[in-house]
Amino acid sequence: MLKITFSDHEIEALRYWRFHHPDPRVQVRMEALYLRSQGVANRDILRLCGISKASFHRYLHMYVTGGIEQLKHLDHYRPQSELAKHQPTLEAYFQQHPPATVAEAAAKIADLTGIVRKPTQVRQFLKALGMHPRKVGMIPAKADVAAQEAFKKKAWSRG
Repeated sequence: MLKITFSDHEIEALRYWRFHHPDPRVQVRMEALYLRSQGVANRDILRLCGISKASFHRYLHMYVTGGIEQLKHLDHYRPQSELAKHQPTLEAYFQQHPPATVAEAAAKIADLTGIVRKPTQVRQFLKALGMHPRKVGMIPAKADVAAQEAFKKKAWSRG
C-alpha cells in the first residue's frame, strides 16, 4: 500500500471538496482520500464510500501523480463522428439545397465527403444541424366544378 503523508492544507482542501464539488463522483474520491488522511482502515473506507478496491487504488495513484487537481479531473469519453469535421460545409449546402428525403441527404453526404452512413445516422446528423422533417399535407384530388357550383346555389338559396 502507498504511504502518503497529507499536509494540513491538503486535508482542508479534501474536507472542503468532498461536499462542495458539483460532481458526486469527485466527492466520493475526496471522501475516500479524506478518510485515508484521518487514518481510517482501507477496508472501512471501501465500505463507507461504497467503492471497490481497484477504484480506491486508482484514486490513490491519481492523488500521488497529480494531487487534488488530478482528483477533480473527469475524463469522459465522447466519440466524435467523422461527419463533424465536415459539418460547416454540409450545413451550408443543406441550407441552400434542403433534401427532400433522408436517403437523398445520405447520397449527397456520400458525394460531398465520401463518408457513407445509413439513414438513422444521417437523420441524427441532420437533427444535430437543426433540420427537422417537414410535415406534408394531402393534396386534394381534382374537384368537380359543376358539383361545387350546384352545392353553392343550393346552400345559398336556403336563406
